[in-house]
This record gives sequence, structure tokens and C-alpha cells, in this order.
Amino acid sequence: MKTISCQGLTKHYGKVIGLDNLDLDIEEGTIFGFLGPNGAGKTTTLKMLTGLSRPTSGRAWVAGEEITLYSLSLKNKIGYLPEEPAFYNWMTGREYLTFVGELFRLPTNEIRTRCDELLEMVDLTQAESRRVGGYSRGMRQRLGIAQALMNKPRVLFLDEPSSALDPIGRLEILKTITRLKTQATTVFLSSHILADVERVCDVVGIIDEGRLIVESEIDDLREHFALSLFELEFEENAFPFIKILEGLPWVEKVVLEEDEDTSKFTIRASDMTRGKRELPKLIAESGLTLRQYQLVMPTLEEVFIELLGKKEE
Repeated sequence: MKTISCQGLTKHYGKVIGLDNLDLDIEEGTIFGFLGPNGAGKTTTLKMLTGLSRPTSGRAWVAGEEITLYSLSLKNKIGYLPEEPAFYNWMTGREYLTFVGELFRLPTNEIRTRCDELLEMVDLTQAESRRVGGYSRGMRQRLGIAQALMNKPRVLFLDEPSSALDPIGRLEILKTITRLKTQATTVFLSSHILADVERVCDVVGIIDEGRLIVESEIDDLREHFALSLFELEFEENAFPFIKILEGLPWVEKVVLEEDEDTSKFTIRASDMTRGKRELPKLIAESGLTLRQYQLVMPTLEEVFIELLGKKEE
């Protein structure tokens, strides 16, 4: 079931194109990573999908409803964390969540229960009575996620949730997002930090200059852009084995890194499928003691750079 769908979604700011003909389909329960450099159109897309901005052309649906500026019923189905969330600093964490629950007109008992659940989820139970003005940046971001979940949304939109945080703060936010995988919530995560997206997301879309370059599951994307490299390590001198490999038609190059105790080398294959089929048998027949066998897969960052490079070409 499609929870988010866009058809030709476009946004112009005068002569500047913020988003150009976006077609997108996101399945229910997915943590979707929306990637792109700064200025690529990520925040523009988020504002239109949450009904905060009107598209120049095109249509979009979220949680089964077409988005308009006046879709009040849609607001009860979504949660939104902007890149720089604003709070009433004189409120405590619990008071702020209670205030958000009242805006959604939730019953008092439900607000109390929901506050307990969310404060525990984002690890702020010990700080619930402290004023928000004294929270660290990471604590404020986690409180922002909690307020976005107050109404039990079907779809959660997060705009750069870990941007400008220190490593500990980023880790806290990623742990919180990962916990959402156990709930029936679709997450639309906009970010330019590729390592964060790679850690928590199932599917990614890469956008640049307002145009969607690719939409794919992360594993499929890595497979498509595989580096065709094998890394092997043996306990013995493997020089004779290298000579065997160099004579095979599917081997492009073998690079040896030998020391006193082990032999490490990298094999670049012209035919990865054939290499995966034949190499284990050759290793077994060699009589060598294998310590490591690894198929090298590209990181999301390497895929991202290659895709943007191809786009420029």
C-alpha cells in the first residue's frame, strides 16, 4: 500500500525551479531516506507534502488523502519535525508535549499516557521536569520527534533531524528513529548526511537540483553499483595461487599485500557473478588456510557521488 505518492510535483520560485516534476511512491511502514546536497529541493518537497506550501503544478497524496493547504483532516494523520524546531523555552518537556496533545484535542488521560510513552521512547524521562531552554541540541531534537509523534501519525516527516549535532547527539537521534521500525509508522527522512541514512533507512531517493535521480532499496542500489572486488586473506604465502587467478578470463587484476605471517590481496573481477560462483571452489582446491573472504560493496556515499557525477556528465 502506497502511503506517500507524488505525480509531477513541481515548485517554481519565480524563475528558479525548486522541484521539477517529482514522481514518487513510498510503501507503508517504510523508513525512506530523501538524499541530496543542500539546495537540492528536499525541504521544498517536505513543505508541500505536509501542506505548508502549494505546488506550482502536480499532485500528491499522503495517508490516502490528496494534499491541499486546507486538508485539516490530513494534519491528524501526519507528524512533522522541521530542520530547526521552535519551542517555548519556559515550558518543561512534559508541559510542551501536553500542550501539543491539547492542540490535537486529545483526552486528558490519553495525553498523560502518551507523554509517558514518548518521554521514555526518546529517553527524556529524567529530564521531563526541566525547562526546554536548558536542553542540549540533541535533547531538543528528541523532544521534537516526540511532539511529532504525539498524535500517533501514520506518516512522520523529519527534515535534517541530525544536522548540526555532535556525534553523541546524532547517535541518540538515530537510535530514536530506529525504534520507529517496530511501529506502524512510515518515516520520510530528509538528510544530506549519507551515513545516517544508510544506518536507518530501507529505501532512498536521491535528488539534485530539484530532480529525482534514483529511487531504490539500499541493498539493490549497492548491488547495482558493486565495485566487483573480492578481498582475501590467507595464513600462508599465496603467491602461487595468485598466478592461477591471473590466468582466469574473469579476473582483471590482482593486488598482493604480503607480510611475514599472512597474504592479503584484492581481486578485481570483470564478471562478478562468475567470480562468486568459481572463487570459493578455487580456494578450497588451493589447500591454503583462508582467514578472510569478503565481497566489497560500495557505501551509500560512493553510490551518491557516482550518481551525481553521471548526472553532470
